[in-house]
Amino acid sequence: MRWLKSAALPSLTLAMLPLPAILCSPQNSSFVHQKRYAMGTVFEIVIYDEDLPRADAAARAALDEVVRLDGMMSNLSRMNRTAHFQPVRIPREIYEVIEESLYYSRHSDGQFDISVGPLVDLWKAALAGGPLPTAADQASARRCVGYQKIELTPPDRIQFHSDCMRLDLGAIGKGYAVDRTAEILNASGIHRAYIDAGGSTIYALGAPPGGTAWRVRLRDPSRKLGPEVMLRNNSVSTSEQSAPSSLQGDAPGHIIVPGTGKPLQTRYAISVAAPSATASDALSTTLLLLGPTKGAALVKTLHNVSAMWIDSDGQRTIVGDGVSFFLTGENRPIQVSPPKNRIAATSKAANELLP
Repeated sequence: MRWLKSAALPSLTLAMLPLPAILCSPQNSSFVHQKRYAMGTVFEIVIYDEDLPRADAAARAALDEVVRLDGMMSNLSRMNRTAHFQPVRIPREIYEVIEESLYYSRHSDGQFDISVGPLVDLWKAALAGGPLPTAADQASARRCVGYQKIELTPPDRIQFHSDCMRLDLGAIGKGYAVDRTAEILNASGIHRAYIDAGGSTIYALGAPPGGTAWRVRLRDPSRKLGPEVMLRNNSVSTSEQSAPSSLQGDAPGHIIVPGTGKPLQTRYAISVAAPSATASDALSTTLLLLGPTKGAALVKTLHNVSAMWIDSDGQRTIVGDGVSFFLTGENRPIQVSPPKNRIAATSKAANELLP
């Protein structure tokens, strides 16, 4: 799991075709491009619409919502301080994000776990250059972790069955904010838009002028495959463990394995395409933690989801029945087989993953 505020970390490098190249195209003259810093990254919106004042107002309203959600998700101190062994009321948006998170926790056997906050705090100091946590420190923090200890009571109450639990929404918060952005744009009559949350989570509304979908270039640690995906009314997210920098030496990465309490060690980057940004964001972390073998088994139970693991040698695993990934280095699309035995949906974003 990863945390929300990570400005000191290197950003992930999932990117669409360069914005200036798209915006300066002669046939694409009616556009609005706005950006705002929130959730430790930069949110960008590109809108094509004949009514530019309407597009401008819609983009501002959407980004205002992202900033509002950022403040709400960052200010979880009261809940983390008072929900131990007693129910407390929380905002509707936070309730929805936690509900979605528990869905992915259950179906990943706890690999996705927003209760990892105590472990995140422990390793943040080490990532910043401090000493590594001792075995006793890690054991103490692991005692506080476990999504099974979170109880939600509709419509707006939460209770922790632990005396030291602390939630961290960093592995799903950006995706939820991107979905809210898309909802606001849709409600404003905007149907051609590209929403980019720091390059790691992207949602595409409709298609750009003259095209059938938005072309998105994906992360490729091998620099051999040139992976891309075409998005139209769906999302893609990429996750990988942050590499130590020359200044940090052997500092640990930012994604923590809930079961071991240690930073994840993996050679993969993963991209996940899904109907919603909430789903792609949560699944990208979940599937990176699970790895290609266990992760592929989970993806095969989902509808309209595709996942691609790539390592530094160019080895890849691609699975799912969502949109196809294209390996431009090999000049061909990669088709995947339809899944069987899909799991039951239990939440809003999960419903979008099933028939």
